[in-house]
Amino acid sequence: MMIKLCKALLLVICLPLFSCAQNNADYVKENYNKIERYITMRDGVKLFTSIYIPKDASANQKYPVMMQRTCYSVAPYGEDKMRTSVGPSESMMKEKYIFVYQDVRGRWMSEGTWTNMTPVIDNKKSKKDVDEGSDTYDTIDWLTKNLPFNNGKVGQWGISYPGYYTAAGLLSGHPALKASSPQAPISDFFFDDFHHNGAFIQAYFFTFPVFGVQKTENTSKPWYQMLDAKTKDGYQFGMDLGPLKNAQQYYKDNFFWQETIDHPNYDEFWQKRNLLPHLKNIKPAVMTVGGWFDAEDLRGPLAIYKTIEKNNPGIYNTIVEGPFGHGRWSRETGHTMHNDIYFGDSIATYYQKNIEAKFFNHFLKGVGDGKTGLPEAYLFDTGAKEWKSYDQWPAKNAEKVKFYLNENGALAKNTTMAMAARSFESDPMKPVPYTNDITTTMGFTPFNYMSEDQRFAGRRPDVLVYETEVLENDMVLGGEILAKLNVSTTGTDADWVVKLIDVYPANEPNNNYMPNKNITLSNYWQMVRSEVMRGRFRNSFEKPEPFVANQPTTVNIPVQDVLHTFKKGHKIMVQIQSTWFPLIDRNPQKYVDNIFKAEQSDFIKATHKVFNNSYIEVEVLK
Repeated sequence: MMIKLCKALLLVICLPLFSCAQNNADYVKENYNKIERYITMRDGVKLFTSIYIPKDASANQKYPVMMQRTCYSVAPYGEDKMRTSVGPSESMMKEKYIFVYQDVRGRWMSEGTWTNMTPVIDNKKSKKDVDEGSDTYDTIDWLTKNLPFNNGKVGQWGISYPGYYTAAGLLSGHPALKASSPQAPISDFFFDDFHHNGAFIQAYFFTFPVFGVQKTENTSKPWYQMLDAKTKDGYQFGMDLGPLKNAQQYYKDNFFWQETIDHPNYDEFWQKRNLLPHLKNIKPAVMTVGGWFDAEDLRGPLAIYKTIEKNNPGIYNTIVEGPFGHGRWSRETGHTMHNDIYFGDSIATYYQKNIEAKFFNHFLKGVGDGKTGLPEAYLFDTGAKEWKSYDQWPAKNAEKVKFYLNENGALAKNTTMAMAARSFESDPMKPVPYTNDITTTMGFTPFNYMSEDQRFAGRRPDVLVYETEVLENDMVLGGEILAKLNVSTTGTDADWVVKLIDVYPANEPNNNYMPNKNITLSNYWQMVRSEVMRGRFRNSFEKPEPFVANQPTTVNIPVQDVLHTFKKGHKIMVQIQSTWFPLIDRNPQKYVDNIFKAEQSDFIKATHKVFNNSYIEVEVLK
C-alpha cells in the first residue's frame, strides 16, 4: 500500500509542467485583481509597480504585502495581462498575499538611471541622496498608506539580483518591513558573480548587454541586444577572442564592461558596491537562502548571513542552503538533480511549504514573536542527502582538521618532514577546461560544473591530484574551508584553483535519472566545492603585486562553506590547477598592471610548484 501511495504521489508531482503552469495561471485570474501604479520616490523619480490584490480582500479580510523589486522586468505589462503565477511559490500564492512587483530605477518601465549594485548612502542628507534602501522605504510607505485592505505588514523576497535588492532593502528602516528573505543575493561584486577573489568570471561574458546598456525611454521591450557569438562552443570562442582587450569589438559602448576593465583591482569603485559593511541595525526577521551548487551566488548568502549575525546580535536571522543550483528551489522538478547527482524527490516543494511559507506566515500573518519552529541553520547535507538543522553556523561541534598535500599525491593529516614539491607546466594557450560539457559553455551563466565529474581534468598533466586512502568511516565536512598553498612559479603571476572532490567507489551504481548516459558513477569524481585565487591579490585585493620567480610564496584561498558527508568506502580528493577556462579568464603568468588590457605577447608558459607543507583546512563535524 505504501509503495502504491508513493508512486501515486510521485505521479502527481511529475505532471507535465505546462499543465501545472496553466492551472496556476487560471488561479491567478480567478483570485487576484491587478493594478499598475507609478510610485514617486523622494527625489521625484517614478518607479513602475505591478500589484496583485486578492479578490476577497476586505475590511474583514486584510492581507500582508509581499514585495519583489527587480531589474529583470515585472512583465507582463497592462492591467488586463496577468502573470502565470504570483509570489515565491504556489503554496503562498494560494494562501494569498498582496503581491507587489517593481521595476527598479532605470530599468524597463521605471524612470531614473540604472547602476549595478547601487552604492549605499548611510547618512542621507537630502532628498537627492537615494539608494536601494531609500527606494524600498518610499515604496513600502506608499503601499501601506494607499493599498486598500493591507494589514500593515510587509515582506520582501527575491532571487539573484532581486535577492540583492531584498538584502539592500533591509537598510530601509521602514517599520512595516517585518520579514525579508534574500535568496541567492550578491553581497560584493568583486567576490560574487563577475569576480572570484579578483579573477574575472569570463563565463559571464555574454551577460554584459543586460547589465551595461542604458535605456533611453520607459519600455516594456528589451532595449539591449545580446551578442551573437556564431558558435556553440564557449571554450573555442574564448580562445578565438584572445586577450580580453579584444572584447572592445563587442563592448566598446557597454558602460559596465568599461567599468570592469578600468577597475581591475578592489578600488573605491568596487568597495562602494560592497553591501556587507552596511548590514547593521537590522530590524526585520531575515531568512537568507542559497544553493550549495549555485555557480553564480554561493558566497553571497553565506557572507550576508554571517555579517548580519555578527553585527546584529539577538535579531531573528537564519540561513537555508539546499542541494540546488542558482534559484532552483523556486521550481519543482520532481526528481531533484544537479548535473548527474540525484538528491531525492520534491525537495523544492518541501522547502517552499515547510520553510519559506512557514517563515513568512509567522511574521506577516501570525504572532511574529520569532518562535517559528525553524532552526537557525537549515542545511542540506549533499553527501548524506538529507536536511540537517543547527543552532548556529558554523556548527558548535566543528573541529578544524588539516589535510596536507604530500609530494607523493597523498592527502593526509600528516606531511613528510623534508621539504618537497610537485610541479606542473601551465600554458595559457592550452588552458584546463572548467567543464566537459561543451553545450553549457554558451549559457547566460555557468551551472552544471559545480557538481561535475572531474576525471576529465584530473587526468591532465597540468592538474595536480591528491587523495586520501579509502575512508573507513563516514566523515562529515561541515563549515568553512581554507586552502593554504605554499607555491612557486617561474613566471611573475599565476592563478591558483583548488577543488574538493568526493571520489565514489568502483561499485557505485548509477541513479535512475542521470541525464548523461555516457557517464558512470563508478569511480565518479564529484566536485563538492571549488574556488580560485588570482595570485597577484594574495596579500591585498587593493594593491596587487607580482610573484618573485622561483621564490616560495604563501597563497591563502578561502573556499565557501560545505556540508557534505564523505561516506565510508569513498575517498576525499583535492585537485590543484592554474587555468580554468572559460570559467575564469586566462592569467598571462607574466605580471601586467591590468590583465584586461594585456597583449597576446604577455601570455607565457610557466612551471608552478606546490610544496608539501601546503594544506586544506576543513571543519569536521563529530
